[in-house]
Order: sequence, then C-alpha cells, then structure tokens
Amino acid sequence: MSDRLLLKALARDHVPRRPLWIMRQAGRCLPEYRAMRETHSFKALSGRPNLAADVSLLPLRRYPFDAAIVFADIMSPLPALGVQFDFAPGPVVAEPIRSQAGVDALHDPDIECLAPEVIETVARVREAAPGDVAVLGFCGAPWTLAAYLVEGRGVKDFPTLRAFAAAKPAVLDGLLAKLSSAMADYLIAQANAGADAVQVFDSWAGLLSLADWERLIRPHLQNLLDTVGETGVPRILFVQNAPHLLDAYAKLPAEAISVDWRTDIAEARRRWPDRAVQGNIDPAVLLGGEDATRRAARDLLARIEPRGHIVNLGHGLLPETPLTSIDALVEAVHNEVVP
Repeated sequence: MSDRLLLKALARDHVPRRPLWIMRQAGRCLPEYRAMRETHSFKALSGRPNLAADVSLLPLRRYPFDAAIVFADIMSPLPALGVQFDFAPGPVVAEPIRSQAGVDALHDPDIECLAPEVIETVARVREAAPGDVAVLGFCGAPWTLAAYLVEGRGVKDFPTLRAFAAAKPAVLDGLLAKLSSAMADYLIAQANAGADAVQVFDSWAGLLSLADWERLIRPHLQNLLDTVGETGVPRILFVQNAPHLLDAYAKLPAEAISVDWRTDIAEARRRWPDRAVQGNIDPAVLLGGEDATRRAARDLLARIEPRGHIVNLGHGLLPETPLTSIDALVEAVHNEVVP
C-alpha cells in the first residue's frame, strides 16, 4: 500500500510525483472500449464482472495511471432497492418517485444484494492491477441519485426534483435517508472487496441554494461519509458546478475534495489546508490537442503545491478526446520534479 501514490496524496504525505488518474478513463475515447461496445451494450459491460474488470483495466494498458476506477454506473446498486431503470443513453427510471408511497416501496437491501456484480468487479480489478496502482470504488451521492429517481431521467436543472424538494421536504428526507444508508453499505462492500479509496459523485450538487443544501442535504451526506469513514477507507468527494457550496462541502468528513474546472483549485487548496484536493483541468482543453493540454497541465502544476494534490480533470473525459492529448497530460505530470 505504501507504494500507491494516490493513497500517499490522500494522506497529504510527500510524493516523488503527483498521482494522476482521469474520471471516465475506462472507456469512451479508447478504441479498445469502442470495439467492445460494438458487441456489448453499456449495461451488459457493466453488469458482467469479467467484462467490467477488463474495461476497468483497459486504460492501464495504455497509460501509467495511478488508479483504476471500477467500471460501473452510479445507478448500479439501485435495483437492490427495487428501482427498475434502463439507459437511453442516460438513466431512465421506470417509475419515478413522487410520493411517500414511492419512498415506502423502496427495499431496505442487505449489503450482499447491493450490485454484487460491481463488488466482484472490484475484487477482480484489485487482483489484476499492478501493486502500485490504487483501485477506486464509487457511488452517487444521495441527492444526485434522488435527482434521477424523482425526475425520472436527466434533464436540464431538474425542475421536478426542485419542486418536490420544496413541496414535500419530509418525503425527500425519507428518500435521502434510505439512499445514504444503502450507499454507505455499498461503499463499505467495495472497500472490503479491495477498493483502496472510494469517491462519492455529487454531480448535481449545485441545484440548491446553500440554505436549502444545509437543511436538506448535509445531514445525509454527513451520515454517509461518517459511516464509510469508520472503516478507514479514504473518501474523495466530487462536487460539480457548485462554487457557492464548496466551503460547506469542505467541512464534511472526506480526505479529499475533487472540484470541477470552474473552481480555482489553488485557492481551494489554501482555504482547506487539511484536505487533499483533486482536479481540475477542463476536459474540453484536451480536445484542443497536445500543446493546449501540455500548457494547461503545466499551469496547473505551477499554481498548486504538490503535497495533497491528485491530478485529474474537472469532469469526465469526452468521447472525442484525442489519445495524444492524454499522452501529453501524462508526460507533463511525470516530468515534473517534486522537491
């Protein structure tokens, strides 16, 4: 474990170079992944542990990344709660939750029922990954999962979700409580299967005001992170498009905060000295080619001290990303001399 740079960075220990991994590195722009998608749907790839493990490991065969993130979807554990959904291409929930009856109908699953295919995938990836590579598990944050469960699918600004939060806060509270409990169990199962760290994706964090977030969301995220923290597994909290909430998120119990490209990560590092930070190159920069990527990477490295910094993008890789841009990013990070 001591050789895994990502874990050293999460502990804010000295590292010989900064660790690097990329959100959505397992797939999308890789030709090997596209070849697999010609014969398998996303649901099939993520639902079969042998295939999901292969996809998780694909980027490590091309790039010396410091972490492999398990290939799954944030919705993967929800069938254990009785939620039926499909992808078109994003999640589409068969019966959106709009009432107390919908919340009451959700199952209270045993931990072994929560996406056992993902748990097996984690174990397979840990067994096959190089010893110095960390394995990352993940889940969706309760609010982000609720966004799909209430709205029914991803739509701009999730108006039905926001109306639901305003009109039925007690029902939302019950939904978030069930989700936070299930996701805590899910992350613990991933850690027990071999995940070295876990990331919580709060992709729709920015939909609420700070006051509403404090009232509706904070208690559930706190419970989730506290419960997972009891295992000792390091926690990364990814916050998307929520600059007005970042100080509040930084007070939650997580070893690292991962921010998108809209945030000044150097300022974030100064404001939260007791947290590691992750990010945060704009994924669109990589579409600009090698030179643009190299400049952005060098600028990032120059602006933020290496201790406690994990290099990543501010969101997931875009499907059109040139592989040469990823090469340039790796080169820039690996060529840095850390004092």
